Amino acid sequence: MALTMIKGRFRVIGASPDGDSVRFYADDPTTYARANIKVRLNGQGGAQLRLDGIDALETHYAGWHQRTELGNAAAKKLLDYLGIKNVRRNNRGIVTSARPDEVPGYIMTRFADKYGRAVSFAFKGAPPTNEADGELAFLDVEHMRKSANHTMLESGLAYPTFYSLLYVDLRKAMADAANKARTAEKGVWHDDLTTAGFDVTDRDQLSDLVILPKLFRRLVDYVDLDETGGASLDGFAHYLDTRNDRLFTVPDGHSTELSTLVTVDGQHVQLTVPPERIVFQEG
Repeated sequence: MALTMIKGRFRVIGASPDGDSVRFYADDPTTYARANIKVRLNGQGGAQLRLDGIDALETHYAGWHQRTELGNAAAKKLLDYLGIKNVRRNNRGIVTSARPDEVPGYIMTRFADKYGRAVSFAFKGAPPTNEADGELAFLDVEHMRKSANHTMLESGLAYPTFYSLLYVDLRKAMADAANKARTAEKGVWHDDLTTAGFDVTDRDQLSDLVILPKLFRRLVDYVDLDETGGASLDGFAHYLDTRNDRLFTVPDGHSTELSTLVTVDGQHVQLTVPPERIVFQEG
């Protein structure tokens, strides 16, 4: 898989990194434009990353969060991997101090998502000596296994969430890591209810559910439409259908939408296909 390799630093002060996203400052911020990667940069040249192939529990989504201890553990795991310790945050989750306050590293990326985040594999330290900053480099499975992305799946603190632009060999290796973590009941997998199914009894209960974050976000978006503050799921199946979350399943290659893979029976919700067998269309 050929991606643009970009050297820089990971920095967290003033940001709110979680288990699948962190701020990255390229040594040469013009690299993105030269590679035609439409990343949105802040005033200091920092780019928000979206770590490819993974999705950690939400710690701050539209005023909602998932299981706090697991979301916090995922954020800590990512920063520990990068070498950032002693992290302190304010009551809004923004990092106020850390030691060190930045660390060297590099990313491998080829595009930005619709929010301007660089969809990346993130690595600590220096890249292999044969890879030049800003140039295309090949990412094979062996190299990918050294990434923060793979580390998060191995730990069980992130769900596999694949999109169509992720190359097949990397996706398969990442799915294997997630399956091993599930078998060992690591991290989220000890309490995961995504495919077993779960009941939504009230709005507050959503924040205690350990489920695929994409499904959690869809539930939150739906219940937020209810001005009465209720949690009825009577219209949730129809709502999912309106979201047009296009995908295909592997290995069968069946093209469909998320709404067809989620059953809603009263207040009971269940994803009928394991997350690692779903590949969403990027868009």
